[in-house]
Amino acid sequence: MQKDIIIPKVENVYVAAVQEWNDDFMENSWYAYLINDGDVKLEMAIVVSRAYGQINGEDRKTGTFRHAFKEVEPNSAVKIELLENNVLQLNNEFLVTFFIGDKLYDKSYVFRANGINERAMTDVPVMNKRGVLLK
Repeated sequence: MQKDIIIPKVENVYVAAVQEWNDDFMENSWYAYLINDGDVKLEMAIVVSRAYGQINGEDRKTGTFRHAFKEVEPNSAVKIELLENNVLQLNNEFLVTFFIGDKLYDKSYVFRANGINERAMTDVPVMNKRGVLLK
């Protein structure tokens, strides 16, 4: 039975952390984005995010957040959430699930602890900005 289950490979869908000006904090803040660099729209996209790891030898974790997007158009990006500075020292995980047609796709993206920083920035597709990109 398991051999009959086909798990399609996720292609052209990324998660990126991009720095943008935050009027509330009056500073540049990191934001997570879901990027569709493909030619077809993603339907019923769900992103589940959480952070976990150790700080000073003590286990820490955040709550779990769920975000739903009815559609993510081709060659576009949608903002998922603000990444607060105190969670950047933890692993930040984004579980992304979506449909293309009648096929369900699923992929986990993890920014490793302290991996979101200006030294790790690269060009982010679709957005024409620089950020930390997970493929």
